[in-house]
Amino acid sequence: MSEAKLWEFQGGIHPPERKELSNRTPIQRVPLPARLILPLGQHIGTPAEPIVTVGERVLKGQPIATASGRVSAPLHAPTSGTVSFIGMQPYPHVSGLLAPAIVIDSDGLDEWTALEPCADHRSLEPAILLERIRQAGISGLGGAGFPTAVKLTARPQRKIHTLIVNGAECEPYITADDRLMRERAAELIIGIDILVQLIEPEQVLIGIEDNKPEAVAAVRAALGERSFGLRVLPTKYPSGGERQLIEILTGRQVPSGGLPADIGMLCQNVGTCVAIHDTVLLGRPLISRIVTLTGEALARPMNVEALLGTPVGELLAFAGLDEARMDRLIMGGPMMGFTLSSLDVPLIKTANCLLAPTRSELPPPPPALPCIRCGACADVCPASLLPQQLHFFALGREHEQLRAYNLFDCIECGACAYVCPSSLPLVQYYRVAKAEIRELEQKRHKAGHSRLRFELRQERLRKSEEQKEAERRARVEKAARARAVQAESSSVPHQETSLASRPTGLSEHQKKLKIEASMTQVALKKAEKQLAVHPTAELEAQVAELRAAAEAARKALEATTPAAPSAGNDTALKKAKIELAMRRTELKKAEKASVDDSELAHLREALADAKRALHAAEEASDRPAPQLVRIDKRPVDEKLRALKTELAFARADLRKLERDETIDPPVLESARTRLAEAERRLAGYQSE
Repeated sequence: MSEAKLWEFQGGIHPPERKELSNRTPIQRVPLPARLILPLGQHIGTPAEPIVTVGERVLKGQPIATASGRVSAPLHAPTSGTVSFIGMQPYPHVSGLLAPAIVIDSDGLDEWTALEPCADHRSLEPAILLERIRQAGISGLGGAGFPTAVKLTARPQRKIHTLIVNGAECEPYITADDRLMRERAAELIIGIDILVQLIEPEQVLIGIEDNKPEAVAAVRAALGERSFGLRVLPTKYPSGGERQLIEILTGRQVPSGGLPADIGMLCQNVGTCVAIHDTVLLGRPLISRIVTLTGEALARPMNVEALLGTPVGELLAFAGLDEARMDRLIMGGPMMGFTLSSLDVPLIKTANCLLAPTRSELPPPPPALPCIRCGACADVCPASLLPQQLHFFALGREHEQLRAYNLFDCIECGACAYVCPSSLPLVQYYRVAKAEIRELEQKRHKAGHSRLRFELRQERLRKSEEQKEAERRARVEKAARARAVQAESSSVPHQETSLASRPTGLSEHQKKLKIEASMTQVALKKAEKQLAVHPTAELEAQVAELRAAAEAARKALEATTPAAPSAGNDTALKKAKIELAMRRTELKKAEKASVDDSELAHLREALADAKRALHAAEEASDRPAPQLVRIDKRPVDEKLRALKTELAFARADLRKLERDETIDPPVLESARTRLAEAERRLAGYQSE
């Protein structure tokens, strides 16, 4: 832990710190609130999806919402109670709009769910450690809110050689990390050990500003014999910015538009490290955080450990809020925070401070005047940008120029607005411009995705039409071959049948009997269908009567039909086969309809008569007796069935994803890869 060289970033300011208001007392616990409001979007990325229902009882630490995408984080119940509402609720945002949330009414028991603590994190594999962090819902507690598990795997192809632990806490008024390092330094160091086990860096650097001597001493004592580098930084705002801290400690700059991982570095906040300790060793998910309650409108400024979802009004009341003196309520610090429109909004993972100043303490800015091009904003910008040019481009909505001047490198620290003699709200202009650009990018991405889906659909339709055309041609060719074979067979001379041997026609009586037999058969089939759907005793009796009538009509018709000469034996044989098929079908239908045994016995007897009639017709015909060939059916191949089932599921999932316009391209590509793999495995197995 020898002293090492420190570098300096460009710009920066020295606003009044005012940290002495809240850093003099230990961290306190607030009373258990009666109701918790838990927004589903407490992190950067896709909001979580609820997995509980209204009226369901939940335990402390129980998952209540799951991550819904790659960049997302789950949510857990901060206490035991009942889910009373799922829907739009107040949300801490500059817009003041509502957001989806889960509301839990506390039962006062604070009953924990079953936890899985680990006595020694070194016994766990890195993949298990990472999954524990992911399932605990940990996101950056320094204010950005990026899911920690995603950040740890953001650049898996690059080696992280430097782990930087951010304890600078440079913004005025805020002392949450200061008190955390003083009181929980041992847990902080163990959390860093877990991160070292995960990413295996070559060096670990801990940066703390020199206005926190007690925290520096506590961390130095907790380090023991570890080789981590503890660096005490000169106080300067915004030295706690990720890019600025990296430059101070290493002298290297993160490239424009890039990430620290691009230069082999990873930065984590001290609060995040302690949350990792609690998750891995104690098994506790992220359900609370340290938050600074400060400002001259509070009788007792302090730091508290509060449950997520606690209404900020209750926290301020615990600190002795005098609403008559409070000019406005700010979530965050005076430089990067934003004004809240209501005391009903809940505490979320990224909220490290609630500032309740008086009007004299933080007076409102004077009306904005035109820019005088003094250049003071450029002198203090820690990202080496040109704020006045960005201001003009934002006013004109010149988005391409804003990109060219690296608008998205702006960390919104507020240093430019702090020194602006014209009182221009520069950061607000930049935030609006960023939002407009992101919205346009989303529209372009959606349009590109829609175009891709349209092109893929057109390709599928083209292939489908080609397949249909090929099948149509195959049917035409097959029909042509069949006609050719039929023409060839009809050219063979057959034995002439005398006109005298052919029937001369049916009499009127025979026609009448034939019509009656057909009508009776139609009525019988209709009744059998009704019996199969609604089996009743009345329908069974009706079916039995119709069968008897059909049989009588058939026999009456046969009795009036003269016996055919020997040349008609083929016709008699065909008729006997048809009769046998009809009797067999009647028996199967009756068995499915579960008719009584007497009716089944009658049908079986009719089937036996039809078989005997067929045998007699075969003996009377000139054709040789058919040769019976028994074929053993192959047993069911379970592996082939499983491969076909997997292929069907893969194809169905891909079609479902292709219909979803909001699906991410990597998910769609993964589904296509799964389908191709299923087809390949099936084809390989069938070719064996």
